[in-house]
Amino acid sequence: MPDTTDQARGAADRLQDSRALSTAARIGFAMNGLLHVVIGVIALGVAFGGGGEADQGGALGQFASRPGGVFLLWLIVVGLWGLGLFQLLEAALVRGGGKDAWADRAKEGGKGVAYLAVGLTAFTFARGSSSDSSDQTQTLSARLLAVPGGVVLLVVVALAVVAIGGYFVVKGVKQKFRDDLVLPGGAAGRGTIALGVTGYVAKGIALAVVGVLFAVAAVTADPSEATGLDGALKALAALPFGVVVLTAVAVGLMAYGVYCVVRARRARL
Repeated sequence: MPDTTDQARGAADRLQDSRALSTAARIGFAMNGLLHVVIGVIALGVAFGGGGEADQGGALGQFASRPGGVFLLWLIVVGLWGLGLFQLLEAALVRGGGKDAWADRAKEGGKGVAYLAVGLTAFTFARGSSSDSSDQTQTLSARLLAVPGGVVLLVVVALAVVAIGGYFVVKGVKQKFRDDLVLPGGAAGRGTIALGVTGYVAKGIALAVVGVLFAVAAVTADPSEATGLDGALKALAALPFGVVVLTAVAVGLMAYGVYCVVRARRARL
C-alpha cells in the first residue's frame, strides 16, 4: 500500500510540474483576473444606475456577445479547468494527517472545485448556450430547503461563504498573498501589493454579503433571497451611501482582477 500511495503521489507531482498544466494554470489566473475586471466594471455601472448582471454569468455573457468572444470563452474554459486541476493536485499532494494538513487540503480542494465550476459555466457559454448565476444559486437554495434539515444545511452554507469572505479579507489585510507569488521590485512590487490588499478585501466583502443572503434565505425559507454575487453587489447599492460603498467594492474587484493577471506571470507554481 505505501508503494502504491507513493507511486500515485509521484504521478500527481509529475503532472502538476508539467509545462502544459502549469501553462494552463497561468492562463487560468489571467482569465480569472479578466472575469473580475469585467464584473467590477458591470458593478460600477450598477452603482450609477446601469443594468447588467455583476457576476461570472454576466461577464461571460459580455464576452459571448462580442466578435471573437467564442475564442476567448474557450480560452477561459481551458485556463480555469487547468487551474482547477492544478489546485486539486495541490490538495492531493498535501502531506500529513493532522488538522492543519486537512485544512490545507480543504482550502486547495475548494479552490479547485470553484475554478472548475466557473470553467463549466464558461463551457456552457462557449457552446452557444447561456447560464444565469443568480438562478443557479436560488435553485441550489430551493433544493436544500426542500430536504429534511434543509434550513440547517443552508445556514451551514451561509456560514461557510461568510468564512471564506473573512479569509479573503484577512489574507488581504495581512498581505498573506505575498507568499503566492514572486514580487517584482520597486514601484511594480508596491503596486502589486496595493492591488492585492485592495482586491482581496473587496472580494472578501462581496463574498460575505453573498453568505448573508444565504442566511436570509434560510431564516425566511425563501430561496429567492439567495441571489449570488450579483444580488450581493446590488444589495450593497441599497445601503446608506450605497453608491459609494458599491463603487469602492467595484473598484476593488477590478484591482483583484489586475492582481490575478500579475499573478499569472509571477505565481509560485
